[in-house]
Amino acid sequence: MEKIKGLIDAPFTPFRPNGAIHLEPIPAYAAMLRKNGLRGVFINGSSGEGYLLTEEERMELAEAWMAAAPEGFKVIVHVGSTCVRQSFRLAEHAQRIGAWGIGAMAPPFPKVGRVEELVKYCEEIAAGAPNLPFYFYHIPAFNGAYLPMVEFLAAVDGRIPNFAGIKYTFESLYEYNQCRLYKNGKFDMLHGQDETILPCLAMGGARGGIGGTTNYNGRELVGIIEAWEAGDLELARERQNFSQAVINVICNYRGNIVGGKRIMKLIGLDLGPNRTPFRNITPDEEEAMKRELEAIDFFSRCNRF
Repeated sequence: MEKIKGLIDAPFTPFRPNGAIHLEPIPAYAAMLRKNGLRGVFINGSSGEGYLLTEEERMELAEAWMAAAPEGFKVIVHVGSTCVRQSFRLAEHAQRIGAWGIGAMAPPFPKVGRVEELVKYCEEIAAGAPNLPFYFYHIPAFNGAYLPMVEFLAAVDGRIPNFAGIKYTFESLYEYNQCRLYKNGKFDMLHGQDETILPCLAMGGARGGIGGTTNYNGRELVGIIEAWEAGDLELARERQNFSQAVINVICNYRGNIVGGKRIMKLIGLDLGPNRTPFRNITPDEEEAMKRELEAIDFFSRCNRF
């Protein structure tokens, strides 16, 4: 299977003030991401509040992103849910509309406690779109699925024909690299933590990733890879350190899903509020966050429309 090179964005879901999904911003959103160096989108995931969307809303969003995607822009659809049958239908839909690929994180309920349980979950979902690459989205902080990923790769190897790899959003760079080395790099290991792109490049194998802060800081994150490939380690370090400084700010405002989504308004694309049970940014918090971003010169380096 084709391995992804470059960074894929995990977009936010636009909502109207009344909480309904808002599809109109998506064409401008897609064009902005492409302009700033992103290679595609991984929609309806954690940044997109996917578990708070209905099945119909998730399909509508997938169709809207497919219609808006520039030529060569990959659309990967997160189809994970607490209902495997629903995930199967979402996978079928993604394949039917021509998505590039699908993915699923482990369900938050019931908690998956064994590798075989996770393999069976992925196997049933992947079967819904047998012609698309399937990625497992490893983000145990969201679902408690702290399972050994090398063991998981060995278990899926040869069992799920369209298994492509892992979006790895966890702190163990050692395990990430061991997965990357599995059978001489058989599977695509997409780096999922924007704060540690450079260390994964330094280990010699990272080629692609999926990020959330790429929504507004994609130029700098793409720039880390560009500087590394050009042999400019000092510039790569500076860009990685700046990207961590941005993350330090959003951590003061309930993280990327809440704080990061409000940054989109500050750079010119208002994507609306978050859905319950997320606690939205207040006007005072927005002003305070803006001041903190100004203090690190964020607005001269952020994504451009």
